[in-house]
Amino acid sequence: MLREEIKNIPSTKKDLRSFGLVVGGVIVAIAGALYWYQKASFIYFLVPGAALMIFGLILPTLLKPFQKAWMTFAVILGWFMTRLILSALFFIGFTSIHYIGKLFGKSFLDVKWDKSVDTYWQYREDVPFEKTRYEQQF
Repeated sequence: MLREEIKNIPSTKKDLRSFGLVVGGVIVAIAGALYWYQKASFIYFLVPGAALMIFGLILPTLLKPFQKAWMTFAVILGWFMTRLILSALFFIGFTSIHYIGKLFGKSFLDVKWDKSVDTYWQYREDVPFEKTRYEQQF
């Protein structure tokens, strides 16, 4: 899945030009902010950012290895972050629901062991067939 996504990264001339201009523009903007705050390190951002922008305008095909590496990193980072964020939301959501339910004395599952019953199967009551129950289930 992840390999397929990395293999299918588009690298047309338009994509390479867009990559050079956008990434180069962001790096130049960072250099501008560093220059504004009078940091001597702005030149380390200005030169590569300007180079990316120039190559993006003139020779975008030279940016293909950089674009592939950048987008591969983005795909891998996206894969990890998606799982991290969804896991955090899942555990935060269900844990908070559990504690709120516990606060109000609600038990969402039958987890207590009862030796007096033969089965834990809960039978449904027989209800006559009505077409509307199947059309509007909720």
